[in-house]
Amino acid sequence: MKKLIRIAMALIVAQFASGAWAASEDGFGLGPADKLRLQLSPYTLHRSYDEEHKDVIMVGLERERASGKLDGFNLFTNSFGQPSLYLYPWGRVWHKFGGYEALSFKWTAGLLYGYVDPYENKVPLNHNGFSPAAIIALTYDIAPGWSGQVNMLGTAALMFQLNMDLK
Repeated sequence: MKKLIRIAMALIVAQFASGAWAASEDGFGLGPADKLRLQLSPYTLHRSYDEEHKDVIMVGLERERASGKLDGFNLFTNSFGQPSLYLYPWGRVWHKFGGYEALSFKWTAGLLYGYVDPYENKVPLNHNGFSPAAIIALTYDIAPGWSGQVNMLGTAALMFQLNMDLK
């Protein structure tokens, strides 16, 4: 776990140093129309049963720019109970998707860490626990500041998520 924390911190520092999370009064580089979102996922539905699967629990923080650009990070236990991290400096959201006021479409892309021995072959292009990742999602606004989200995790699973706007 200490190694994962060091890696997470190094990636977060690199993200800050790149200017992607520029300093501001709020410390998150948020403009007046930007949003900061807390994410929680209590449940993931796997496409196929594997007796080695464990419950996946995720908590994350996402920043949405007024332009629709997304970035953020998630800390989670992967499908095999290993502590993991998804850092995504790239992403986009389209609101009013398909003409529906409450529906949004998202994509994110970044770096995944955590699938290590003996599960390193469970994600593509994995090298020493690191692999590229991309996720698409549909979000539905439940109430002001609250939304439900379904993430497509490749062909392996669907992750159900609750989002709360902090700003």
